[in-house]
Amino acid sequence: MNRSHSTENRPMKFRSISLVLCILALGAASCSKEAPSAGEAAPAQTQAKAAHAPHAPADVKPGSHEDWCGEHEVPESQCTRCDPDLIPAFKATGDWCAEHGLPESQCLKCNPDLKIVRPPKGS
Repeated sequence: MNRSHSTENRPMKFRSISLVLCILALGAASCSKEAPSAGEAAPAQTQAKAAHAPHAPADVKPGSHEDWCGEHEVPESQCTRCDPDLIPAFKATGDWCAEHGLPESQCLKCNPDLKIVRPPKGS
């Protein structure tokens, strides 16, 4: 009796483990791997930029050259993907794209002609 019981549970345990592994794999694959849309940098360019300095140090002057999120190509002090605590301020000023979950002023999907330019060094 115990033998058949353990045999019946084995496929269920296998399915559960497989499901967990699939979910973990999908989560890892979807993290920061979105294909660039029109107006965004090609993956090789973005990876090269991010490799140098993906995030600004905490003590940089907002609006300076050093205030830059290399991963998301926006000022670090305004990067809602790195700092979700900034979201309410953008929403309060009406600068929010609910469809894409980021400030409208940074949404390249809604505004493909938008150019977010890093300030030059020394600023």
